Amino acid sequence: MTEQQTGQQAGQQTDRRTGRLYGVGLGPGDPSLVTVRAAELIGKADVVAYHSARHGRSIARSIADRYLTGGQIEEKLVYPITVETTDHPGGYRGALDDFYEEASARLAAHLDAGRNVVVLAEGDPLFYGSYQHMHKRLAHRYPTEVVPGVTSVSAAAARLGSALVEAEETLTIIPGTLPEEELAARIASADSAVIMKLGRTFPAVRRALERAGRLDDAQYVERAFMDGERTLPLAEVEADTVPYFSVAVLPSKVAPLDLPEPDGPGEVVVVGTGPAGPLWLTPEARGALAAATDLVGYTTYLDRVPVRPGQVRHGSDNKVESVRAEFALDLARRGRRVAVVSSGDPGVFAMATAVLEAAGEDPYREVPVRVLPGMTAAHAAASRAGAPLGHDYAVVSLSDRLKPWEVIARRLRAAAEADLVLALYNPGSKSRTTQVGLARDLMLEYRGADTPVVMARDVGGPTERVRTVRLADLDPAEVDMRTLLLIGSSQTRLVRRGNDTEVVWTPRRYPED
Repeated sequence: MTEQQTGQQAGQQTDRRTGRLYGVGLGPGDPSLVTVRAAELIGKADVVAYHSARHGRSIARSIADRYLTGGQIEEKLVYPITVETTDHPGGYRGALDDFYEEASARLAAHLDAGRNVVVLAEGDPLFYGSYQHMHKRLAHRYPTEVVPGVTSVSAAAARLGSALVEAEETLTIIPGTLPEEELAARIASADSAVIMKLGRTFPAVRRALERAGRLDDAQYVERAFMDGERTLPLAEVEADTVPYFSVAVLPSKVAPLDLPEPDGPGEVVVVGTGPAGPLWLTPEARGALAAATDLVGYTTYLDRVPVRPGQVRHGSDNKVESVRAEFALDLARRGRRVAVVSSGDPGVFAMATAVLEAAGEDPYREVPVRVLPGMTAAHAAASRAGAPLGHDYAVVSLSDRLKPWEVIARRLRAAAEADLVLALYNPGSKSRTTQVGLARDLMLEYRGADTPVVMARDVGGPTERVRTVRLADLDPAEVDMRTLLLIGSSQTRLVRRGNDTEVVWTPRRYPED
């Protein structure tokens, strides 16, 4: 245990003896799960304090009962309100703040008199516990020790007999009081999760689980290690039966050794991973990648996705999109949950079109297909440069592998005549070396030589480089497949700011003719 003696006031109190404050965790409910240290302190305390509602009953007090000697002073800290309805001028939060101030003042009076004070806390004192409000107000003023306890999270996992996390999985603790949209996002992005504070929040939590595609995985634990305990699949729980002392658990996704092959309907989810690594993933995309039994994609993009035990990865070359799409759909026909990994946004020069094209033909017409968006390269590059896409813009791929150069040139000319900012994807590669020069020369027929061109390479990656050049100075030799070009309109501005940085932006208003 660590002891806290911090703050100037604590230093000033060395000339007089004060009591010691203890925040004591009692575990989830069973008195036999109280730690030896907690039992010792409760038995020796001069004052035992505990929170309760107006009815006066305290679960913490009932857990600690066998360790009380009968000679202690008991301080019952009764909440003035238990719902967010009050006539307090500061509202619900104001009423609670006043209560915490008054309660801490009562405990401070005992400490100043030299009495040791134990504040009982269900679970762990610093894990969503009421004790923490006393700790924040008193720990810097008095010698303080916090005794940890078994949390409801650990208790729920023990009762389910399921691992919470394994290998490189992460555990997310989510309060059910969050807005439903936020709940769904957090659940979708989690490997494993425990959702606390159910009760009246249960309907929203259930809907969020369903929206995130995790309802079938969710387990429900009520009053773990207490009277009235029950566990069951969350989908089977009636909302009006859920008390506050219950949690929803999404256990580890690592497959058991005897996991059978999927026998239900499969699906294909085309997932946009953004331009680089995990920081560019949306919560929805992260959740879909974690839920998949199989990942299919270009090997370079698959390498950006964390390896998960039990998940099968199918890498391939970058030039076999249609073969990759059919392979993914065939896996889904056999009941697999398949994530097709695509960089950027899968609907922008990427895998969504290939998958949907194949899914429109037999024998794949009945396979469910979803497309999850991602940050596309043009927007990522624009954010690094400033706001070059602040007005109308066009997106064109310079690759002539799937369309003739004559079509590309016609579209570039149309965009130039319309004075649109241009985002140019796939500008060059080892086998395509002429397109950038041709596009530059065409644009110079319509744009000034000083038009800003943003050259963005490997945005978000370890070799990121973003710089701005004049259109006339655009050098094709400096452009490769990992580069995206943003060519400004006649209105696009390049501004040097006070910190010697350059910012490119296109005004939102266009001048009248």
